[in-house]
Formats: sequence, structure tokens, C-alpha cells
Amino acid sequence: MSIPDYMQCAEDHQTLLVVVQPVGIVPEEHFFKIYKRIASINQINVRDSQRVLYIRYRHHYPPENNEWGDFQTHRKVVGLIAVTECVQAKDWPQTAERYHNQKEVFGSTLYDSRLLVFGLHGEIAEQTRTDVAFYPNYEECKEMEKRVEDFIESLFIVLESKRLDRTTDKSGDKIPLLCVPFEKKDFVGLDTDSRHYKKRCQGRMRKHVGDLCLQAGMLQDALVHYHMAVELLRSVNDFLWLGAALEGLCSASVIYHYPGGTAGKFGARKQSISLSAESGKRHRPGAQEVLIDPGALTTNGISADTSSEIGRAKNCLSPEDIIEKYKEAISYYGKYKNAGVIELEACVKAVRVLAIQKRAMEASEFLQNAVYINLGQLSEEEKIQRYSILSELYDLIGFHRKSAFFKRVAAMQCVAPTIPEPGWRACYKLLLETLPGYSLSLDPKDFSKGHHKGWAAVQMRLLHELVYASRRMGNPGLSVRHLSFLLQTMLDFLSDQEKKEVTQSLENYTSKCPGGMETITLPDGLKLLPVPFTKLPIVRSVKLLNLPLGLRPHKVKSLLGQSLATKSPFIYSPIIVHNRGEERGKKIDFQWVQGDVCEVQLMVYNPMPFELRVENVGLLSSGVEFESLPAALSLPAESGLYPVTLVGVPRTSGNITINGYHTSVFGVTSDCLLETLPGVKTSGCTVEVVPALPRLQFNTSLPRSAHTLQPASGEEVSTSVSVQLFNGESQKLVVKLENIGSEPLETLEITSKVVTTKEKLFGDFLTWNLDEVLSQLPLKPGQVATLTVGIRVKLDFSGQENMLQDLNDDGISVTGLPISSPLRQVLKPRTESKPLNSSESNKSGEYNHVKALEAILNFKYSGGPGHVEGYYRNLSLGLHVDVEPSVFFTRVSTLPATSTRQCHLLLDVFNATEHELTVSAKNNEDLVLHAGECQRMAIQVNKFNFENLPQLSEDTSNFTNLKQQEEERQQARGFKINSQLDICWRIISF
Repeated sequence: MSIPDYMQCAEDHQTLLVVVQPVGIVPEEHFFKIYKRIASINQINVRDSQRVLYIRYRHHYPPENNEWGDFQTHRKVVGLIAVTECVQAKDWPQTAERYHNQKEVFGSTLYDSRLLVFGLHGEIAEQTRTDVAFYPNYEECKEMEKRVEDFIESLFIVLESKRLDRTTDKSGDKIPLLCVPFEKKDFVGLDTDSRHYKKRCQGRMRKHVGDLCLQAGMLQDALVHYHMAVELLRSVNDFLWLGAALEGLCSASVIYHYPGGTAGKFGARKQSISLSAESGKRHRPGAQEVLIDPGALTTNGISADTSSEIGRAKNCLSPEDIIEKYKEAISYYGKYKNAGVIELEACVKAVRVLAIQKRAMEASEFLQNAVYINLGQLSEEEKIQRYSILSELYDLIGFHRKSAFFKRVAAMQCVAPTIPEPGWRACYKLLLETLPGYSLSLDPKDFSKGHHKGWAAVQMRLLHELVYASRRMGNPGLSVRHLSFLLQTMLDFLSDQEKKEVTQSLENYTSKCPGGMETITLPDGLKLLPVPFTKLPIVRSVKLLNLPLGLRPHKVKSLLGQSLATKSPFIYSPIIVHNRGEERGKKIDFQWVQGDVCEVQLMVYNPMPFELRVENVGLLSSGVEFESLPAALSLPAESGLYPVTLVGVPRTSGNITINGYHTSVFGVTSDCLLETLPGVKTSGCTVEVVPALPRLQFNTSLPRSAHTLQPASGEEVSTSVSVQLFNGESQKLVVKLENIGSEPLETLEITSKVVTTKEKLFGDFLTWNLDEVLSQLPLKPGQVATLTVGIRVKLDFSGQENMLQDLNDDGISVTGLPISSPLRQVLKPRTESKPLNSSESNKSGEYNHVKALEAILNFKYSGGPGHVEGYYRNLSLGLHVDVEPSVFFTRVSTLPATSTRQCHLLLDVFNATEHELTVSAKNNEDLVLHAGECQRMAIQVNKFNFENLPQLSEDTSNFTNLKQQEEERQQARGFKINSQLDICWRIISF
């Protein structure tokens, strides 16, 4: 016997072997459908008895194994069920002949047989025969199970007759010597009358009767016969049959102790009534073998009644003794080269028993012995089957890595060089089954938990073999998926050279079959999940960026002054506070605008030892429709943290959540979700998108300013322009407002604010006509509106702040001011003047210095859906004006005129510029002043009294600050004088 049955288990010793085979041409699908129905009748209760008969079905059985039927009766084919398809009556004789020939194959051992004929109609089909059953088709065969049960009962009748025949006392008859095939030639010429020979015959027959009793459901009888056989065979050193008797004793004891079977969930059997009753009376560990009384044996050594032995002691082995007897039996089998199959199957049976007893280490010893059993020249298919079964048995006892080892050996055997057509699909399937044993999962999420399980070197070797097998199968998509998985999960264990080799291989594969994020479903139903490259590059932080200053939306403040977001009647609730805290952790306090380009900044680095080219980098989002604008980047080898800005445009309003990003690296497209990235820092990934607003852009007639305006209020300025003016000079600033957005500009408000000046301004600094712009609204996308802003600089022209006091001082003589230099002199204060304080006198040295004025022109505009929802935008224009001194009035005095209603106002005017200029007044000739020149100017004016000025209003007269009242009074006087004099200056060369 050279073909082992690796599925054998101890309880198979009590089964009858029935072969179900097709005769002629039978469709495979129909045959196995019938076979499945037949195999469901695997045990029946014997009529008028508590015994149960067990059947083992096979659709293929080697005839040479049948020759060992005397050695162990469960190996003998005792029943044959032939399945055939016969449609025409003329084919029936040929079909019957084939059935007869099929019986001849197992004819020497068959107890009975049946032929199931499908498709035949007519006279032949109406015949009543016990060995043939006719059915019109494969569906209309309801009574087939009943016929199979009748067939099994006929087998039992034959079995029982043989058992009784062997155990019946036949004094004087010689007991035949049962032999295995290879022994027959060894017993030629032996003395058949010797005592040794007779004991050998008695022992073997006793063992054979034990097998028949076990098959017939007589467990206790079988135990007694096995014990007797062991004693007899041990006395004559018949080791092969002694091993068989010990194995039979073990099998009977296993059936007694484990009525559910040892074949696992696939071979579990129903517990019979008799066995269930017996299992409650099991003999506990420590039971001894029964001592056989020689007087109980008849002359030929076979006792007709074993009741005396059954009553004397329980003959079942304890669980511990079962294993010891298995070891002894296997050691005896090992003495015979031709019994390798028997030895191997005994090891398998012992392992299954030990697995139930949870004795894994002892089971591994049996399996280790099975590995080294030599079965001669095995075919490649038999080698694959042997390694696969070893793998399953190691898995059964919990040796998962050992199981994976033999499964991988079986996989490699599928593609051995000696095989003409290597089975790469079978190899790939077996390799997949090895993954759990090496703590390897094909789900990338299992590797994102930080702790790596298993031996990385072995896992990488296995993944490389999966890649190669996939390629040889002609499935490059599988190769890409496995190679991507290797690169993603084993990156930390790859050397620099291995990283280069793996990436080169991946690029070669993806050039033919790009990798994607779809799930690959294998034919057996296994799903290979997508492998996103979250380590190429590695992302450390994600930050959503606010819009540029001029594009940020603002909400019109509620009239109530505060938001009524929470309508709870309670002043404080810890639940609400907790929820708000969670919301802050996710939602960002700024807003994006529908239709505007928004930015997300990633901090990434490249772990590879070479430059990493990342293509098609974009954002993954949910909540609103979002158009991601892909980018490409190139990261240097082993770079540090590198900022990458990804952009996109939200197309609808609402709340948007940035879930991750997508990339394309080495031809593999990846969708990387932030929730799966370990150690990523983020300040929040959800932001509100407000409805669309117009976008305003302006161009000015003035150049950009190099000065950066920093208002004290914390405002920021989008753009700044600068201009240089003389004190008192005016200039027009033309601002062109262009709507570069997609929504019409419907509302516009313009305000101005002087932000930084230490000087006192007189009059309006900035003036404009708002109606000029409003008349051009609504401003559609692409249209331009023009605004003219007047810039007029009026600072103090006096050389001293108490100059107006001189108008009432008639005793002051008109004297010139000494000039030390003709160009831009530093004027010294009059010694007669009395400054209000010493700090103001220090300012006189700054009269000729350039002074700076800064102001902000703010455009508040809105339109489109955002305007409906109460949103607007601010666009600020900063204005930086460098004010150069023009003219100074250094001294003022009066003289009487010819008319009593008039007087002469004498002014000492100083030209602080580097140009020649003229000074003019109302009803007076122009005075020409050269650069740095000081002259006196006489102006005839009508007399007036300051007391005639209108009094301050009640609102302004209530000032508590007297200094402020004085300033208001001085300003009113100044306006009065200016209106009377109307003094202007003009540079001649301009």
C-alpha cells in the first residue's frame, strides 16, 4: 500500500467502506450531487438492536489498498454504489456489462452492490431488481436515500454473518493465517503444525474478529478480542499484527472516550444512543488491561462467548494509555519498510486524539516522526498533499508558524522544476493560507497600530513570493497590490538598496498595470484591500489656512450684540460646555468662501534614500462639493520637514471637512485618510464655507509703498501706496475698482482713518465723492469702477504755536529773523516769544524736517448670495504721505492802515523749499521767494474782533478739559483768519 489516506481518524476503524463511482459517462456536476445525497446516509441504527452502523464513503479508492483489508477491515471495500446515465434501452446491455466489470475490481471483498440508473424509461426501467434502481432523471429520485439505507442494512447482515462465523467454535478446523500482501512469499514452506504458527494464526484471527466486532457496533466485544490478540501476538513476536492489534485497541478506546469523534468540525459524528449511555460510565484514567484467562479460550483459541471477560474488568484504555499504545504500535510499524503508509496514518490518528486532549507537545513529536517516514517515490501531487496535511495538523494543535512552514513547502512543491506545467494558482492560494501563521495580514490597517508582530525578514520573503506567483499567474494587478503592501508595511525594515530595488520593480509593474484604490476580489472570495502610501511621503501635520486678508468674509453684527446660538434657558450647563469644547477641537474659527481658492498646508518629509517624485497631490473632502486642484512635488532624499500647500475650490456652501489627501507615487494612486495616519498633528479639519461673494481688486495712480502700515488697532492693510507732497499741496488719487470674482458687487462703503501722525491736521485729509462709484453699481464680474480721492495736506505753517497772541501785541516791533544759511536753515525761535513749555521749544528744530502721514482707506463691499446671508468683505488701501515743509510764517504783527476799518497784517514768510515760489493773498500782489529766503509780506485786511465769533454749542461747552476748549477756540480763530486772508503758495518751476 503506497497511497496514504491523510484524512483517517481513529473512529474510522468502526466504519464500513463503500465506494461510489460513476459508470460510463456521467456529468460531474450530477454525479457529485448524487454522491452528496448518498454520503449523507453515514450512520443508521440497526433494527431490533441498540447498535449503530457507520459508513465511510469514497468516490475514489486505490485497489491496492483494498488488499490490506484482512489487516484492518476498515480498509476493505465492502460496498459499491455505481451511478450511471442510460437514456436509450439499447445502451442498457453495455451499461450492465460496465457495472459487472466495476464489481470485479473489488469483487473479492464486496458484501453487496447497487446500480443507480438515471434517464432510462420503458420496459427495462419497470423491472423490479434489488441491485438496480431506475430513476427518470437526477431530480426525480426521492426514494434514493431509502434504497441506500436498505443497501446498508444488507451490508450489516453480511457483516454480522461473517462475525458470527469467525467467532463460532469449530473444533478441529484449522484457523487460516491472515496475511498482508508483502508477507505471503515469506510464509512459504513454514511448519503449519508448530505451536508458534498456530498462536500466530490465533492472534491474527482474534485481532480480525475484534475489527469485525468494532464495525458491527459491539465495542466491548471488540476490546476483549483486541486484548486477547495483543497477548497472543506479543508471545510470538508478530510485531506488525501486534501493532495493528494495539491500534485497534486504541481506536476502540478513543471511540468510547470521545463519542463525538476526533476528525474535528468537518468530520464530527452524531452520538448514538448506546455510546451516549456508555460515555456516562467511562473508565477514568488508570484503568488496566484485562488479564485474559487462558481457560476462556477454546481449542482453536476463539471464544464464542466473551461475556465472562466483559464482566471481569473494563477493558477500555485510559486517555494516557491510548497515547502510549499508539507509540508502541507505531514503533512496531517502523520495523517494516512496506508498512510506511500504516505507520503514517497511525501518527495522524494519534495527533488528532492528542489535539482533543490538548497535548500539543506530544502531538508535535508524532508529527515530527511522520515527516521522516519514507513512503518511497511519491508523485508531486502526493508530496503536495502530504505537506498540506502536515500543515493542517500542526494548525490543529496550535503550532501556527510550523503549520505555515509546511504550507509554504507545499506551495513551492506546486511549482517544482520537475512539474511540466507548474501550478502557480495553487501555489498562490497556498501562500495566502500561510499568512496567519507568520502573523501577516493583508489589511494595511493592522500595521498602523505601531507594534509590528512577527519576523519581518520572513514576512518580506513571503510577500516577494506572492508578488512572483502573481506575475507568473498573469495577474500584474495582484503583483502591484502585494508589492505596494510590502513597500508600505515593511518600509522600516528595508535597507536602502532594497528600497531602490522594490521601487524599481514597482515602477516596472505599474507601467503595465497602474495601482489604484479599488478592492481586488480573488476567485475564492478573499478581498485584498487597497494600500494607500501614507509613508511616501510621511505627513506630520495638517493645517487649514485662512484666506488672504482682502478675501476674508465678515459677518454683519447682530443688532442684539451677541449670537443666540444656544437657546438653553440655563445660564450654565456642563454638557453644553463639553460639546463646545469638542466642536472647537474640530471646527476652525475662520471661514472659507464658496468659489475662492482655499489652502491646506502639510508638513511632510521623504524617508527614501533618493529623490521622491509625488504626482497628482490633492485634497480629499466631504460635506460640500469641492474641486481639488492637483499639484506635483519633488522631495529631496531623506528630507527634513517640508511644507507643501494644497489648494482647492469649494463649489457649494456649508461645512467642509478635509478628510485627507490623494497622491500618485511610483504609479500607485493612494487615498490617505487623516484618521489612519499615526502621529499627525492638526488644529482642526472642519471649516465653514460661506456663500459666494464678489472679489474686488484695485489699481491706483500712485506707486506701491515700501512702508508697511501697522495700525494700532491691529488691522491689516492689503496694499499700500506712497506719495511725497509739500505742506499745503493737494493731489488726486485715482483708484480703479475691478470685480475679478464671479458675483456682482452690489454694495460699497468707503471710510478713511488717519492712523499714525503726531502732527495736527487742518481740514479734510482725504475726500471723495461716493456717489461717483455708487452710480456704477451693481458692478458685474469683469467690470471696472473709478473713484477719485483727493489728498490735501495741511499742517501748521507757523514757526511757533503762540503766534496768534502776537496779533494783540501792538508794542512788538517788526524785525527780521537772522538767517545762518541760505538753504533750508534751521530756524531759531524768537527770544521774545514765550513758549507754553520747554518741550514745545525743543520742537523748533524740526520745522524743516520731512513729516510722515499715514491713513487707511477702507472699502467694505458685498454682493451675490453672501450678501443675502449677511456677509461682506473688507479691502484696505494704505496711504503713506511724506510731507515736506513749504513755507513758514515766522512772525506776525499789525500796523494801522489809512482807513480806520482796516489794518495791515505783516507776515515774515520763510521759503523752506529748494525751489523758487510765490506767495499770494486776497487782493494782494504775489511775493516771490527764492530758496531759503525770508521776506516780509504786508496784507491789508478789514478789522474784525474774535469776540464776534459764534459761541461753542452746548454740547461742546460742557468739556471738562480746559485745554481742549482752548484748542477749539484757537482753531475757530484760525479758520476766521484764513477766510479773510486766503494765502496760497505756488512753486514756479512746477
